[in-house]
Amino acid sequence: MSSPVGKSLRAAALLSFVVLSILVSLLISSVHHLGANTSGCGDAELALDYQLMQRRREILPLLFPPEYEETRGAGWDSNLWREITRGSAGPLGCGALQDMQALEVLGSGYTKLVVKVALAGGEPVALKMVNEQGIDMDKCVQDFKDPDGCRQLVSYKLSKEVVLLHRLQHPNIIKFKGHCVGDVAGRVTVILEQGSPLQMIQLLQSPWEDRFRVCLDLVRLLHFLARSPLGSVALLDFQPRQFVMVSGELKLTDLDDASMAETSCRTDADCFLRFPHRNFTLSCSPGGLCEGLNEKMNIYNAYRYFFTYLLPHQAPPGLAHLVGRIMNATGELNAGINETLEAFELILHLYQSGLHLDNVPPSLLANYSAMRGVTTSGNAEYRCWPSYSQLGCVLSVHSAREAAHVCNSHSQCTSFTLTGQKTWTGRFLASFRSSFSQLVPADQTSEVYVKKSKALKTPAL
Repeated sequence: MSSPVGKSLRAAALLSFVVLSILVSLLISSVHHLGANTSGCGDAELALDYQLMQRRREILPLLFPPEYEETRGAGWDSNLWREITRGSAGPLGCGALQDMQALEVLGSGYTKLVVKVALAGGEPVALKMVNEQGIDMDKCVQDFKDPDGCRQLVSYKLSKEVVLLHRLQHPNIIKFKGHCVGDVAGRVTVILEQGSPLQMIQLLQSPWEDRFRVCLDLVRLLHFLARSPLGSVALLDFQPRQFVMVSGELKLTDLDDASMAETSCRTDADCFLRFPHRNFTLSCSPGGLCEGLNEKMNIYNAYRYFFTYLLPHQAPPGLAHLVGRIMNATGELNAGINETLEAFELILHLYQSGLHLDNVPPSLLANYSAMRGVTTSGNAEYRCWPSYSQLGCVLSVHSAREAAHVCNSHSQCTSFTLTGQKTWTGRFLASFRSSFSQLVPADQTSEVYVKKSKALKTPAL
């Protein structure tokens, strides 16, 4: 078994491997700046150098695991910096960007530009780089008159993100694929897996099961961040735009505004959480830190940006009371992330197992004639909401019993079909119809259930 010291050394070596390209270029550039300052320069250049040094101080603690607290608290040490930055480039480097094809701009902000590209082999990825026309770059150039120095300063958010993406690896955090440092100072490009921007309006129109998945993914992420390798992490810019969807999973894509700082306090009054429509006061621990402040901040932001809109509406009747408890607990900050995750996992278990359907009588199926290996033709489909298909009524069900219950609740429904298709929870997709002309042979996984009042025609051969 590896010793704790060996594991720490391997972790440090891995991190060195990751940040080499970015940090070495920053170090070389800063040495040139500092050398110029010793011979005398203007106040603007001194101020820019000070800003660059401050950004490096923000990144340095992230390079060490928590057990190196004595090193994290030490002053700036350029020799230590050089030792940390020895290594090689990440999985994908500048070479991977040769012959790439730019497809579209996915987003732009004060600091960064995000572009969707196809690499030479056809793999789609997202590239993050400094937004040369962004507000941060523009303001810096106005203040310091040094485009290269400003690009380097603004790129520190990308540098910080590269480190965080390696220290905070989780299924609900975007996957880091590599980075490239160009010849121009501060020309940093981060290569990430491709995701689709989170569309809240579209999500609001989705089936409850998909909306629940987004909230569950978010809670699992926040549970990880509350006890991450860097300590408790707060997402200071907690907005839906900071997330993307990858193959149905919610993933955090912006980490540059993540904070690992614990708030110091003398009394409970120092532990104040302020939101637009609600404020909270937390406890000050005997050690002089606000207990769980980062965790509670994340929970309430999840409640106000996600749970409020996605969770209660059209929740299955058998789960509505549990959803209500989650809403009350997170809206009042009466539960920590452990209890919140347990509540979500309980709902998932009940939903997947069908235990929430105890009030649905099995006798409902006696009103239907069932046939396997056939499907319907000449369908007269009707629409319902929310449906997995815009052309008809397609819903997820645990079993034929639940599907019969749904069909009985729709006045126009005369039959439903269960296919082999399943949702992310393992539930069946069922198609509900108002009428059909005949039954035709189909895959053996397909089952058709027709109300006995509806005459059946012999399957066509």
